Amino acid sequence: MRISGTMSMRAAAAAAAALVLLTACGDGGGDSGGDKGADQGKQALRSGAPRPDPTRIPDVGDKLQSRIPDQSRQVVAVYGKGVNSGDATVVLYTKQGKAWERTRSWTAHNGKRGWTTNHHEGDKRSPVGVYTLSDAGGVLPDPGARLPYTASGSFAAPHYWPKSHWTDFNYVIAIDYNRVKGTSPLDQTRPEGQSKGGSIWLHMDHGSGTSACVSLPKSGMEYLLKNLDPKLHPVVVMGDKAHLAA
Repeated sequence: MRISGTMSMRAAAAAAAALVLLTACGDGGGDSGGDKGADQGKQALRSGAPRPDPTRIPDVGDKLQSRIPDQSRQVVAVYGKGVNSGDATVVLYTKQGKAWERTRSWTAHNGKRGWTTNHHEGDKRSPVGVYTLSDAGGVLPDPGARLPYTASGSFAAPHYWPKSHWTDFNYVIAIDYNRVKGTSPLDQTRPEGQSKGGSIWLHMDHGSGTSACVSLPKSGMEYLLKNLDPKLHPVVVMGDKAHLAA
């Protein structure tokens, strides 16, 4: 009877993990250093264009800029190519004094159908907005993450998905959209209700759009995991160019 009970508990846990993955993002690009911001400033001076304000995240308008918490000193900016595009660029900005400095950037992907300001379950669009980054995890062991990290085989993508997707969740960082902060990314609690979707993560890239998440190359995920520091209150600012600039 004890063996049977244990097997039932394991089966229930596996089923719950599979449900999380099915409602998450499953269904590469290179990274660069922080010198692009300086190059852009030099180009602006040569062309006579106004120099970007170093106290603001570039190309982010007042609406979303005002939602970045005052205490945040790390911003992961996701610049979507277009409202209906799955292509994006991710840039990590770090605040030094009052100025934001471009630290790293990577080619990336977002929801395969683009972006929305009213995300709901299954729409294949990523939610526009500013969200905190509090928890991480993945199939692989902790690479030295500063965020709380949950290593578990339960993150593994189902093998009936295309093989190119099998490593998507080797590393993940939960985007705090419709979830409870301070819990594993696998937690299924949806404070705003199931219809608003959830399990929206930063995770490893498979070369095309996601179901709603943002995907980066492995090198990008490793860098973010090792450098995003809860003491610096990291957030993600994400959306297509038009919504970001509003």
